[in-house]
Amino acid sequence: MGSRALVVLAFAISVADPAALEPPKSARLALRAVADGVQIYTCQAAGNAFQWVFKAPEATLFDESGRQIGKHFAGPSWQSSDGSLVTGEVVAKADSPTPGAIPWLLLRARTHEGDGQFARISYVQRTETIGGAMPSSGCDSAHQGVEARMRYSARYSFYLEAPEGAKE
Repeated sequence: MGSRALVVLAFAISVADPAALEPPKSARLALRAVADGVQIYTCQAAGNAFQWVFKAPEATLFDESGRQIGKHFAGPSWQSSDGSLVTGEVVAKADSPTPGAIPWLLLRARTHEGDGQFARISYVQRTETIGGAMPSSGCDSAHQGVEARMRYSARYSFYLEAPEGAKE
């Protein structure tokens, strides 16, 4: 399945109600995007054993029409094509209803850069994940330091906090 097909598929499937991961009622949806990329894991020693450890995401962001609008990477951070950037911190997490998919998340903005579309984002919600889960095997002494790049896609919804006194 090509990148475009994953983007279309991610918007077409609604796998569960994300109500448990909603931002505050004062937040307003600013933008929806689909990420198409990988979740990167590294095989590391943990005492006498070895385990896969999450390193970072690496994905391209597309708007609902399929136009590339930015990228997603370690931080976790989202950078718009206009140069603006938001970095978040997880405030809520739920297992994906799709087997082998990374969890759904609600993140609160921690830092911002630039003056574009991500400069005032308050919350980022990740839902409709497909793939990206950490490998279940292949991490041992012979593979220490090896990276596994697990394909994934997800819907990211970006929210702005309504100004104090704004009408509902």
